[in-house]
Formats: sequence, structure tokens, C-alpha cells
Amino acid sequence: MRDISVLTLIGFAFSGLGAIGTLYMLAAAGTAGRYRARTLGRGEAPAVTLLKPLHGDEPALAANLAGFLQQDYGGAVQMICGVQRADDPAIATVHALQAAFPDADIRLVVDSARHGGNDKISNLINMLPHARYPLLVLSDSDMAAGPAYLATITAALARPGTGAVTCLYHGRPLTNRWSHFAAAWISYQFLPSVMLGVRLGRAQPCMGSTIALRRTTLDRIGGFERFADLLADDHAIGAAVHELGLRVDIPPLILAHGCAESNLSAVLRHELRWAATIRVLDRAGYAGSIVTYPVPFALLGVACTGASPVAIALLVIALAARMILAGRIDRLTGMRSLARWLLPVRDSLSLVVFVVGFFVRSVDWRGAALRMEKHGRIAARSESLS
Repeated sequence: MRDISVLTLIGFAFSGLGAIGTLYMLAAAGTAGRYRARTLGRGEAPAVTLLKPLHGDEPALAANLAGFLQQDYGGAVQMICGVQRADDPAIATVHALQAAFPDADIRLVVDSARHGGNDKISNLINMLPHARYPLLVLSDSDMAAGPAYLATITAALARPGTGAVTCLYHGRPLTNRWSHFAAAWISYQFLPSVMLGVRLGRAQPCMGSTIALRRTTLDRIGGFERFADLLADDHAIGAAVHELGLRVDIPPLILAHGCAESNLSAVLRHELRWAATIRVLDRAGYAGSIVTYPVPFALLGVACTGASPVAIALLVIALAARMILAGRIDRLTGMRSLARWLLPVRDSLSLVVFVVGFFVRSVDWRGAALRMEKHGRIAARSESLS
């Protein structure tokens, strides 16, 4: 019998990982295929304060903010937009929004006070004293929502045992081809994994796309101040709500996350921050996500085995599963984030980010270099090394 080389054995190991990942892809595709976005039954429409921490004039910012005001909702709505610099370009966008919606309750808060390493939480702490209503809905500035958003969110929050509400989201490219690469990671990698994790009871997400909760609940978990030095503030808020014995609900609604990355460097910085954050919060779960990259592992299997027929067959099956999952997500979101032929390239880049994520110790967040410390805490790099 001809001896099998070490390289060939490694190749078959890669192909085996690809086969396991293919099963994951098919399970995720099945979950996406059964998902149905819908508006929950309408009940009361309580008064709501929308909290929008802003930083810079992002692409589509004006349209995103306007979408949260153009709601099919019967209750009073206040929007608070907060910035931390008097020269922030987002201020002009807020002024234009106030002019476009003269009857809307839109408040601009400009406050440079810092309360920890997380600038977004500092911004929220500065904004909160201006909130008029006891029901708070905070969401990232790059999110776009449809007219049923508030009705769906408040109906979910009214359910017994619900302490907070969050939302799934997909990627929406806004600029050049690199924004399509960024959007594809969210739509075809992140979203399916969260959907499957929730279905299997293995994930309890709370995401910056939306965190809706009552002011009393926020007070009970220690206010925003509790999260001032955490990078994954959204995850920590959800965990704190669970500590109260309450549920973080996920209504049948998918928002759109605007991706404005204009070059490969921006894509990598953003995704490495996400990867490192997940690794710090859940090292075992992060390591286990290796099965979500079947196509690049199947490609490595073909290369290392010298194009073995078995490895080639597993690659073909992996590619088919990837296309099925992408098609299901596209039908669900009504948008194609990336051309099909580029998906193997996108997945290979994702695998590189996954591997490098094990070694990242500092991240870039809105231009600030942050050192990652224990338990998801952060500090400015200069502070952590002093």
C-alpha cells in the first residue's frame, strides 16, 4: 500500500472540517428558510425616547435617522441625538433633520464629558438626563428601520418576563466593492450563525442594532455607568438583564446595517474588533465557530491532497451549501450583499480574520486605539501601558 504523506493527511483533515461546516451551512439555511419577518399584534403605543449616539457624518445618516421618525406608530416619540464634540459633522445632519421634521421632538445634546473607555456609553450617559419618557430605545446610527419598527419593538417589550428587546440585522453596502465585502460578512456569516444559535438555544444575543428597555430596568442593572469601560456594551447589557431573571426578546424583524468601509484596511479593522471581542467574551464559542468556514477548508483540502476526488467532491458540496444559504438570506432580506462568485474569496478572508483574532490584543474603534483587558474591559492603549 502506498504511504500517505503528512500533507495529504492534513488535507483530509481540512476536508473533514469542511464537511462538518457544510452540515452547519445546511442547518443555517434551513433556519433562514423558516424565518418569517412580521409585525406583532398591535397593543398600546407607549411614549418612547429614541437614543441615537452619533459620531461623524456617516453615509446615509440622514436617511437612517429619518426612518426612525417615519413610523406607523400612535404613541409620542422623542429622538435624542448625542455628540461629544462641538465640531462633529453629525450636528449639521441633526439640524437638517429638525428642519425637515419641524413637528417632531428632536433634541441635540453636545457634551464632551467622558465617563470611561467606551465613548458610545459616555455619549449615552450624557444624553440620558434629557430623556422625557420611561421607555428607551437605543440603536446604532448605521441602522435603518422600516415603519413597523416601533410598533413591533414595543409589542415585544410588553410581553410578560421581557426585560429588553434586540433585533437581528443584515448588511447593506453603501459605498464601493469593499462595503459589499463588509456587508457580506454580516449577511452571510454573522446573521445565519445568530439565527441558528437562537433556534438551538445556544445564543442569547443583545445587539447594538436595538436595545429597548424601560428606564426602571436600566436603573436596576446599574445604569449606563456600569458599562462605561466595556467594549461589548450591548452584550453586557443583555447579560445584566438576564441576571434580573428577565428575557431579552428578539421580535420577527430584521434591520439593515449600513456598511461604509471604503478599503480592505477598514474592513479588516472592523472585523478584527468584532472577532477579538467575541474571543474575549466566549473563547470556547469563538474556537467552535471554526466550523462556519467550510468552503476555505474544503479548498485547502483539495490543495493539500493533490486534488483528491473525495476532496473535490466535498468542495463541490460545500460550495453548493454556501450558495443555498446565501440565496435564503437574500430572499429573507430582499438584498444581495455580494456577487456569488466572490463568496469563496469572502469566506477565505473571514477565515484569515478568525485565525488572526486569536492574537489581537488591541482594537481600533472609531479611530481610537483601545487595549483589551480582562473580562471585556477596555482602556486607551496609552493608559493601559502606563
